[in-house]
Amino acid sequence: MVLNLVNYGDLLPMPETAKETANVKKLYDEALKAAKDGRLETTLELLDKANQLDPEDDAVAFKLAYYYDLLGEDEKAILLYESLAARQPTYEGVLLNLSVLYEDAGLYDDAEECLHRLLTSQPNHVKGRMFYRHVDSSLDMQIPDDTDRRYGPRNLVLETPVTDFELSVRARNCLRKMNIRTLGDLLKITEAELLSYKNFGETSLQEIREMLSRKGLRLGQASEDALAAQRAEALRAVAATVPPEVLNQSVSDMEFGARSSKALKLLGINTVADLISRTEAELLGVQNFGDTSLDEVKQKLDKLGLSLRKVD
Repeated sequence: MVLNLVNYGDLLPMPETAKETANVKKLYDEALKAAKDGRLETTLELLDKANQLDPEDDAVAFKLAYYYDLLGEDEKAILLYESLAARQPTYEGVLLNLSVLYEDAGLYDDAEECLHRLLTSQPNHVKGRMFYRHVDSSLDMQIPDDTDRRYGPRNLVLETPVTDFELSVRARNCLRKMNIRTLGDLLKITEAELLSYKNFGETSLQEIREMLSRKGLRLGQASEDALAAQRAEALRAVAATVPPEVLNQSVSDMEFGARSSKALKLLGINTVADLISRTEAELLGVQNFGDTSLDEVKQKLDKLGLSLRKVD
């Protein structure tokens, strides 16, 4: 007689905890599929059921909070995120998303506290630093002085909500998640910072480029204007003691090496005045411009009794 082995485990009832775990995973997977198909209401229903079965499942709670937020159920999203923020370890996405919701609700101190927690453990977190800057701006509730000087009567335009512009749903959602609310906010952020955000791609970036271009504006312009103001201030101080003919001298007359000359050309540096308004970091930021080229620039400026701009 041939005996077939029996796995007695198959004959025993599954423990309740195991059943719940299996059901939660099934609901979670079905919710993700529904979200992929664009059935967000169904996604919420499935995640809510999974959360009721296991309120301690971080992944389920996070996704449920995320889709509440996406569908405008801010209060429910905040409650879930706050619950997750109280757990250890606390994931960065929880603190980032909760900070955005707090700021939307005008709870700027709470938003700042969330980001402070994140940056305490991860000081160089790119999105955390960027979000913190926006929250800090909201606390001040004003446009920086350099922007005021540059745009003057256009401040009201800069306060125009980005929702007033014709952008795709994806671009709008990404900007909202990044806490970019107004036209002025867009001028403070760079293309690289936008592209660093999840789901923000070249298509959305091109949309925003074209929208700003129609208004004669560009991403990062406010930061560039602030830098230009710093350069102008430095030049005004030097001009009080250095003759105009020295400052207006062409850098081509200074006989730099080929590598240095190429770097200066890339930076749009044509005169001695242009050169001394730049910092060492700006020059070193050009590809193939190293310490040797920097020493050459410093030596030639030293002969004129000048130096590169220093940052306080």
